[in-house]
Amino acid sequence: MDDMVGASPAICGVFEKISKVAATEMPVLLTGETGTGKELTAQAIHARSVRKQGPFVPINCAAIPETLLESELFGHERGAFTGAVQQKKGKLEAAAGGTLFLDEVGDLLPSLQVKLLRFLQEGTFERVGGQETLHVDTRVIAATNVELKAAIDQNRFREDLYYRLGVLHIHLPPLRDRGEDVLLMAMVFLQQALAAMTHKTIRGFSIQAIDALRTHSWPGNVRELSNRVRRAVVMSEGEEITRQDLDLVGEDIHAADSLDSLRAAHQRIETELLVKALTFHRGNMSRVARDLKVSRSTLYRKLKQYELEKFTLSLAQPMAIPKTTRKSNGDASPSKRSPMMAEEPSIETSLQPAAQIL
Repeated sequence: MDDMVGASPAICGVFEKISKVAATEMPVLLTGETGTGKELTAQAIHARSVRKQGPFVPINCAAIPETLLESELFGHERGAFTGAVQQKKGKLEAAAGGTLFLDEVGDLLPSLQVKLLRFLQEGTFERVGGQETLHVDTRVIAATNVELKAAIDQNRFREDLYYRLGVLHIHLPPLRDRGEDVLLMAMVFLQQALAAMTHKTIRGFSIQAIDALRTHSWPGNVRELSNRVRRAVVMSEGEEITRQDLDLVGEDIHAADSLDSLRAAHQRIETELLVKALTFHRGNMSRVARDLKVSRSTLYRKLKQYELEKFTLSLAQPMAIPKTTRKSNGDASPSKRSPMMAEEPSIETSLQPAAQIL
């Protein structure tokens, strides 16, 4: 939950909204394409709310058969149906005092939409096969990757439930709209993958790989980026991740290179070298200037020229959301610190894998 990384205006807007909605008790609706990080956003909201000591209970409404979803969500009484040999509490009760995360809420059956709407309005429900009206103190955060307004027009989703869930709304931007965040997250994923493969020594991404990362459309968003980087670490045979390792060789990158002016080509190469050095040295200006054989004043001028200042700040301090205070479990040590907390870790350092960045 402490590893939502980014410096683009799109994701910074999300960070700001997370901080605001975390201070409330209202339902939240998260929208965005698959793989944009809706569950991680829900976790971040929970971790910064007054409910942070309570449970965070996720349930994927699309992954559970329709015949079982009502029982999973609201629970059931003994004998409610064949196989119900004992009473079972649902996810709603399991999340009491905390947060229930309803992923793919657009797939809820109409009958379950009615029960959910009642809970949001009154805070009450009944288990399947039960007569007792129960009350639990649970906050609901819902997410969907479908257009709910279109589902309403098609009578597949209740309009009143939509407005009840969407009192607070956060839209997660697709990765293609997040600019240089792609390179920043790719470097973090690389560190995580290398932490699990200590026999690998990889310095970073080749210039061609950086070019591929920046130009790929990322239809699978951050999840696709994570998978490609992990695959690349396994497939790599050198000290740099190549475009071939990322399996992006079939894409038409820089198709108009022959028409580039010398100035445009020079700018592109300089930008890629700067990004590569910045990611490798985690924003340490002295080391970047030394490796690129330029003065610090020249380095700062180039960063300003190519608008890489925010990227540099993100590398030095990736967290854009204030961290919540956590109780120590007594076994914290420098070797177990998250890469987001360590001071200028090298890529070769054995790092504890951070939370999933999505």
